[in-house]
Formats: sequence, C-alpha cells, structure tokens
Amino acid sequence: MTLGPLEYTVIGFDGNRFNGEIIKEIEKVVDAGIIALVDVVFITKDIDGEAAVIEIDAKEDPRFAGFAGLMDGLMGLLTPEDIDQIAEGLPTNTSALVLLFEHRWAVGLKEAMQGAGGFLISRTTIAPEILELVEAELEAEALSA
Repeated sequence: MTLGPLEYTVIGFDGNRFNGEIIKEIEKVVDAGIIALVDVVFITKDIDGEAAVIEIDAKEDPRFAGFAGLMDGLMGLLTPEDIDQIAEGLPTNTSALVLLFEHRWAVGLKEAMQGAGGFLISRTTIAPEILELVEAELEAEALSA
C-alpha cells in the first residue's frame, strides 16, 4: 500500500466556540478521495490556561456528530507528546481541531514518480500569513483591471 504525504493542520476557535459547521467541508474532501483522515483530536484551553483533550467520538456531543462517518480507518498517529505540544501553543480561551490527514490525491503521482526513478526533493507549505498577503494582492489586481 502506498501512503500519500501526511500533513497536520490545527484549526483554532476563539472563545472555545467550535460548533461543528466545518465538518461538512471536511467530509466533502474525504468523500471525494482528496484526503483521508488519519487522526482527529480536539483540544480546548480555558481562560485559566488549562488544556483538555475531548474525544471526537463522544457521540453524545452534537458538535462532533458529523464526524461519525469519518472515524473509520483512523490510525491514531498523533502521540501524547504531539498533542501536548499543540496544546501548549494554544492561546487561552481557545479550542483547536487537529486534523492529521493523508493527501490521497498524491498517491498516483508518488507511484508514477517512483516508477520513473524520480523522488521528492522538497515540499513546503506556504504560511497562512503569506497566503493572505498574496490573496489581498490578487484581489487588488483584479479590482484595478
């Protein structure tokens, strides 16, 4: 089995106001085969700085109900140390949805590269702050055109 590139993304929610609305969009990319969820963790930090991990499969919590169909096949690769490190970096009164996912779209590309004797030299994700600047520049350009 070829495994695509793995990535984790931490999505923050000020004031611990996670309501589950974004699960629909996560489900779309999973159902389309673009990504596969490998691990999902929810961390909350209260106003006193105390962090807690909430199990996503807590079916009695309506905020996480949308994850029910996405939980099969999770590998649980995030370690307690990973989770502690993410929790330490969270501002107080903030929640975080941590998604570790496989880029399924890249599996065929990876196999083709290997078959052609190619290999990955580098891979970088552009920082969100830089992406926001680029988007603003593109919008300004479009408005002036």
